[in-house]
Amino acid sequence: MTGEFRVRTVLGDVAPETLEVCDSHDHLFFASQLLAGQELDDAAAAEAELRAFANAGGRAVVQWTPFGLNRRAADLVGLSRATGVQLVAATGFHRAEHYRTDVLDRVADRLAELFVADLLDGIPAGDDPDADRTGPRAGLIKVAGAFHTIDRHARWTMVAAAQAHHETGAPIAVHLELGTAAREVADLLCGELAVPPARVILGHLNRNPDPRVLREVAGTGVFLGFDGPSRANHATDWRLADLLLELSTAGHTAQLLLGGDTTTAAARLSSGGGPGIPYLLTTLRPRLARALGEDVVEAMLVANPARAFATRWRR
Repeated sequence: MTGEFRVRTVLGDVAPETLEVCDSHDHLFFASQLLAGQELDDAAAAEAELRAFANAGGRAVVQWTPFGLNRRAADLVGLSRATGVQLVAATGFHRAEHYRTDVLDRVADRLAELFVADLLDGIPAGDDPDADRTGPRAGLIKVAGAFHTIDRHARWTMVAAAQAHHETGAPIAVHLELGTAAREVADLLCGELAVPPARVILGHLNRNPDPRVLREVAGTGVFLGFDGPSRANHATDWRLADLLLELSTAGHTAQLLLGGDTTTAAARLSSGGGPGIPYLLTTLRPRLARALGEDVVEAMLVANPARAFATRWRR
């Protein structure tokens, strides 16, 4: 790679240290093509969430919403300017059950090409891969594994993600279905597909809270995302501090990331639900600081995201 490390935000490339306090995994907009209900599609509510996050000390949010799931990339630009919160947009592809067959067929033979175009040229209007690329450039590639395995669809998307990484330098973020198949994903991306571990972020690890597995995955060198609490994974929230303490004590503090992963309108504080994006800082941060120490929490929210999402971009 050449050049200096930069984080690609919707307002342009920035020095990693300017991210400051970062929510490493969240969603301002999200709508599955096939799994209807509680879509995130309200720009005013997204702005309210971001303002509340900023008032709590937040300075950056990484949105993991990939291609075809209502990214609303143009709105991200306006939201970042209005709130002062730096936003990172995603390219990538989610699990097959989120997409209509015609969409899968349309991109089947050009997935890596689509990722590269989003990263280097900009996200197309209306998320149409053949439309003018008038939106901001994506700053990461988001793909997804299957439950306890890497199925055909997951492998297809991960191979494309690795190809796009090698062409652009972009980090790869992975949705692990219920936190499973973490080691299998790390082995595929960092082994067979030769993606450096420092460019891989595994998400949802708190949904499969097995300390032995987590220590083994941490040994690969990838970043470890603990991205609750959303309503989908509240049953494991009580184990979060113990898991993070064990990993930190084992020497993996520099690999740990925190996010909110707000996936439904009912999980937004601004819509009268919760816990919402601000919860990460208003409630979870002080709770974890008491259990782990402020220095560990500061690393998870500031120093680690600055390294995880920065790369030497090839253009």
